[in-house]
Amino acid sequence: MGVNRDKVDLWKADVARSVDFYNEWFMVFAPNAFRETRIETTKRVEKALLLTENLTNIRPETLQANPSVLPMLRMATCPPIARDRLIGLAGVSPNLVKSMEDEQRIPPMMKAAELLEQLNRIGDIIERMADPDIFVWKQRSDNGTTEEVHRASIIVADRLCGAVANPIIRNAQEKRQLAAIKSWLEARGYRELVLGDAKDFLTMPAGTFSFRFNVPITMDGGKKVNIPVDAVIMRKNAQRGDFPALFEAKSAGDFTNTNKRRKEEAVKIQQLRKTYGNQIAFDLFLCGYFDSGYLGYEAAEGIDLVWEHRIEDLAQFGF
Repeated sequence: MGVNRDKVDLWKADVARSVDFYNEWFMVFAPNAFRETRIETTKRVEKALLLTENLTNIRPETLQANPSVLPMLRMATCPPIARDRLIGLAGVSPNLVKSMEDEQRIPPMMKAAELLEQLNRIGDIIERMADPDIFVWKQRSDNGTTEEVHRASIIVADRLCGAVANPIIRNAQEKRQLAAIKSWLEARGYRELVLGDAKDFLTMPAGTFSFRFNVPITMDGGKKVNIPVDAVIMRKNAQRGDFPALFEAKSAGDFTNTNKRRKEEAVKIQQLRKTYGNQIAFDLFLCGYFDSGYLGYEAAEGIDLVWEHRIEDLAQFGF
């Protein structure tokens, strides 16, 4: 018997309460989370402008030494250039651009002469397409005033943050969710795992918990990989060989994306059972827009759930 997965008659009311819970949080905290990220991003944009002489001299050596500035430079053009568009316009290697943006490094096997040539092409495109309404000093052929550079940095930072607004909010929400679990567990005598307490999730001492813990699984063909689990909790009464409880903290600001991604949890529980057997459990800690279609899909896989607005339901999992 489940805690909430089989309480279909309660789902409608809980969905409504969860949506209200998320919306209240969003209205109060999301603007602050976005603003804090924008402030930090503005500082990084100012650094990128300093390195490129305020977008008047984007040298290939600068890009080679500071590959992480490329996403900011793409947002400095008119119009802002998507990654694939930059690759096409500059006629450069997709691997070069993706490595600079995703890994903040230059491909190690790329030949030096070819690298400098391609970085030079990227710099030329950025300089030619730099937004004249933002970088007003380029029309004057100078480097701009301090006030102009700061204003331009804020605008570019806004563009960058706007492109990743959902991840910013999602990360802030996840931190809050995990903090709520931590507070609830510690109030009941649990303690957070410290380095050296356990060599893996199976050897955690009773009465401990950990966040973003890697759990190894065996894929088809015998390959072992780690899957990250948001919350791993070893019950106080756990005996040797017992599995800890595994929870995924999920939040959503609309119904569409949750139903698009509902297979992710089903895949995880299937992989866990294939590796450890049917006794292992993988459940959800939810806040936001999760409708009956999503809940029914997860319940069919044997995945239970706790609503954040009813966090006390964690007690029914034996904590």
